[in-house]
Amino acid sequence: MRPLMIAACFALTLAAMTAHAEEPAKAPAPTAAVAAIPAAAPAIQGNAETGRQLTYTCQGCHGVTGYKNAYPNYHVPKIVGQSPEYLTNALTEYKKGTRKHPTMQAQAQSFSDQDIADIAAFLSSAK
Repeated sequence: MRPLMIAACFALTLAAMTAHAEEPAKAPAPTAAVAAIPAAAPAIQGNAETGRQLTYTCQGCHGVTGYKNAYPNYHVPKIVGQSPEYLTNALTEYKKGTRKHPTMQAQAQSFSDQDIADIAAFLSSAK
């Protein structure tokens, strides 16, 4: 009985493949779904003046030349003058938790995407 079922399945599969191969290929008609794909969102523009106001807490660690954290003990990096892309990526990674530092994660989680763009605009242009 089993060989008969296998043969029947094979015959049906072969018949379906042959019928499909004989049909002319048709190009899919354009659909409204293609037109509904949204354009990429415009990049958020940072406002340096707003960023200046948001960075007052940053100065507590990043504004002290040669400052080292007490725990864990390491040098706090200079952030003034960094590129806006670097600053935006770093704060976004802290916010998402993919970059690890408890203090920075807590700070970044309170920032919106616009806040991050504003902070990056200020710090990258500050001297």
